[in-house]
Amino acid sequence: MREVDEALREEQLVAAFRRYGKPVGAALVAGLLALAGYLYWDNSVKSEAAVRSEKAMIALDKVQAGQLDAAAKDFEALAKDGPDAMRTLAAMNVAAIFAEQGKADEAVKRFAVISADPKAPKIYRELATVREVTLRYDTMKPDEVVAKLKPIAVPGNAFFGTAGELLAMAYLDSGKPDQAGALFAQIGQDKNVPQSVRVRVRQIASGLGYDGGVDLPSEEASDPAAPAGDQPAAATAQQNKPA
Repeated sequence: MREVDEALREEQLVAAFRRYGKPVGAALVAGLLALAGYLYWDNSVKSEAAVRSEKAMIALDKVQAGQLDAAAKDFEALAKDGPDAMRTLAAMNVAAIFAEQGKADEAVKRFAVISADPKAPKIYRELATVREVTLRYDTMKPDEVVAKLKPIAVPGNAFFGTAGELLAMAYLDSGKPDQAGALFAQIGQDKNVPQSVRVRVRQIASGLGYDGGVDLPSEEASDPAAPAGDQPAAATAQQNKPA
């Protein structure tokens, strides 16, 4: 009986192997091929990213060395392919180089393209918008400035200080001092805004009759990014505030 039972089990295993062996083997082979393909793709992506990063560092070194034309060509090449964030960052650097060279019109065009690119990361689109308006402000109508910057000039946004200052100036130019003063005061009281910007807008807010906040020694000490040259301006802001 034992021998018959073992023979029966052996026959069942052989039958199961004949029935399912090929599909299972094919699935295993397909899984191994997929794993190998993924490992190859992952290695290729990392290698390409390393190459792009190295090229970006070389371009930045050229910027620091004053070789702006050569750096612009390098960034132009990086802006043509690769991940969206890398391409956008390269394009931002090209526009910034044009601005540094005094080619404002070309820089404005480049920043405008980035600002309107839905594939670009949001933070880069907003920064490009702020840079575009900064370069074009003197030739723009106040309503245009408001339309572009109002969505960005909100508390909590990384560019609230810069965008808000430009927006408040547009309110002043359009004859809306109350809106301008309130926004200047809001920027001056926001501790997330760089100290240098707060000092400047507090003076303007004070002149418009709004309280932009008080400069405290502890606040200045906690802001290592604030330029040393802004400290006399802060003192002047305090002196100009109404009693």
